[in-house]
Amino acid sequence: MDRGRNGRTGQSRYGTPPRTPRARQRALCIAAGPEEADLSELRELLRTAGVAAVGEMTQRRPEPDPDRYFGKGKLTELKEAVKASDANLIACDDELLPRQERNLEQAIGVPVIDRTAIILDIFADHAHSAEGMLQVELAQLEYNLARMRGLWTHLERLGAGNAGIGTRGPGESQIETDRRLARDRITTLRRRLDQARGRREVMRRERERAALPTVALAGYTNAGKSTLLNALTGAEVGVRDRLFHTLDPTTRSFEIDGRSYLLTDTVGFIRKLPHQLVDAFGATLEEALGADLLLHVADASAPEEELREMLDAVESVLDEIGAGDRPRLLTLNKVDVLDADRRRELSFRFPDAVQVSAATGEGVEELMHAVEGRFLATLRPMELLLPYAEGGRLSELHELAGEMEREDTAAGVVVRARVPATVAARFERFELNGSAVADGAG
Repeated sequence: MDRGRNGRTGQSRYGTPPRTPRARQRALCIAAGPEEADLSELRELLRTAGVAAVGEMTQRRPEPDPDRYFGKGKLTELKEAVKASDANLIACDDELLPRQERNLEQAIGVPVIDRTAIILDIFADHAHSAEGMLQVELAQLEYNLARMRGLWTHLERLGAGNAGIGTRGPGESQIETDRRLARDRITTLRRRLDQARGRREVMRRERERAALPTVALAGYTNAGKSTLLNALTGAEVGVRDRLFHTLDPTTRSFEIDGRSYLLTDTVGFIRKLPHQLVDAFGATLEEALGADLLLHVADASAPEEELREMLDAVESVLDEIGAGDRPRLLTLNKVDVLDADRRRELSFRFPDAVQVSAATGEGVEELMHAVEGRFLATLRPMELLLPYAEGGRLSELHELAGEMEREDTAAGVVVRARVPATVAARFERFELNGSAVADGAG
């Protein structure tokens, strides 16, 4: 990360400047607002982006200054803090207006970067699929489009001597050219993403035709979703202790009592999720929209207030993308680091949740039974008579229904099974009633 962005009566804390070669960029974290700011998540974002956090400063005020983010008096203290901490970057915990960013940089003399830019930088580094990279580029272009002003100010001054109505300097022309190129690229990216969504929709329809139950993992970033996917499916999806490690949706299959399920890992959510990402990262978030069941994975080891904030952040994003009404099952992960009292407390606070440790496997079997129970409640009992010529239908039924009873008769195979209600209509003509028996016997 080579760019940086942007808190009144407050506090400051300076750290010892790092001496390792890796800490080429050293950021001073700032925030402003009516509540006392917790900058731990911003520091973690910076760590994920490869930037060292060397201190922090906050300012308590009803709202950030509309022009400089911090008040004028606080800017002097901020400038001294930057020098004392040997910071060469300012990182702000909010998304800055272009003028706030520009004015802060001019006042302090170091690059300023905001929370949105940091997250976009991380996403650009972590996206690997073709579609994921297109989405990152789109989000970055939309974010930067309003910030192109000022890139060519050294050229704008060249036209100052030709004062006259309608006179334009080469700098202004360059800005207009850049903006036009950016808008053209945005249009192209949106078209390519629409095509990718079309292909993804075809794949989704194929899955729906197979009628396999679908489960999506949703949760705060770093809650252990990828580790849980591996524990449930036996996959070997890469897992690392960093934010937004998983960006591209990963789907694997697993079985419970003979019935196959599809499990998809989605991008981790976060507080103050930039709206550009809610719009741009439809690929992974749409999996949550189409899932039959959402496993809301939460880090049970987080402090009580932080846990509640993370749960609320995920619920807010799910509502924003239209998945607020999807059936869900709260899964409290990382319980292996909790003592018995804390586990008991969580069981009282979240009686319907399943406590698991994806790392050790504890509770995973209980989670699978809970998932199965949710789907069994939606199954329709059916008694069918399948002619021997309908071997394909029998094979399909095996995959859809999992365990079932069968009896070979002269007329065909009598099957008693519980079938997903969404595909029951496919087998209604084989139901063992008067007409089905007659048809089978005939």
